[in-house]
Amino acid sequence: MVVVSGKLETRGTADDAMSSSDAEDELIEPATPTPTSAAFSLQDKVHPLQLPEVIPLNVGGMSFTTRLSTLLRYEDTMLAAMFSGRHYIPTDAEGRYFIDRDGTYFGDILNFLRCGDLPLQERVKMVYKEAHYYSIGPLLDILDKMQPLSGEKVRQAFLDLMPYYKDHLERIIDIGKHRAIQRKARFAKLKVCVFKEEMPITPYECPQFNALRFERSESESKHFEHHCEVDVSFGPWEAVADVYDLLHCIVTDLSERGITVEHQCIGVCDKHLVNHYYCKRPIYEFKITWW
Repeated sequence: MVVVSGKLETRGTADDAMSSSDAEDELIEPATPTPTSAAFSLQDKVHPLQLPEVIPLNVGGMSFTTRLSTLLRYEDTMLAAMFSGRHYIPTDAEGRYFIDRDGTYFGDILNFLRCGDLPLQERVKMVYKEAHYYSIGPLLDILDKMQPLSGEKVRQAFLDLMPYYKDHLERIIDIGKHRAIQRKARFAKLKVCVFKEEMPITPYECPQFNALRFERSESESKHFEHHCEVDVSFGPWEAVADVYDLLHCIVTDLSERGITVEHQCIGVCDKHLVNHYYCKRPIYEFKITWW
């Protein structure tokens, strides 16, 4: 009887069976965790790295030692993110944290983070480059107002008046290289015209120049349009900076490309234009030495 009674008690209607199945389904945990539960589970497993207070560094093969608080001085920098404990940092054979970057100017970066020291003027450009890499905004703001960076902004404002300036520099390099290779020579010479004023003049016309410049009609001005027989021509422009200032820019920018260049004025363009007007734009000889 007990056995029969037990079987009877386990029987039920179809609705009862459905309810029991639903109840069991509610107790079964899903096989794939939901995003919320996954994030919660991941957060439980990930723990910030416990970094030492004194940090040994290997920056491109150069050794440095600093405090963790120094690297975390400004929270929006790449160094602060690297040593926040949230990221893996590789170490070298001696256990120093490795940064795959040239360490030549890293000492200047550390000195600024330590006590706000600024680099010497001759190191400003390269330290600015490193500060940009490490995203150190406060240092970038200060260096941006120092020489030579502040002077470079003024110079660039002048060069912006000549939209083809960089193209002309490339042309000087290409022509000089081609001539040196063609002649199997150590150096090459080019003719470069650098003129500030747009309208050509002759020495005895200078007093009338302003009137001539602004009163000529468009058809008359065409008589004065020509290209000097040179390799490259710079100008005209409207600014206080003169021809010698532009020549200085050209030589400086070529030198930064590792190109040795000398220049001298070899005369003016004497091309006859119309009536008694001749082009008097100065012509310079550029000598590029390749080795």
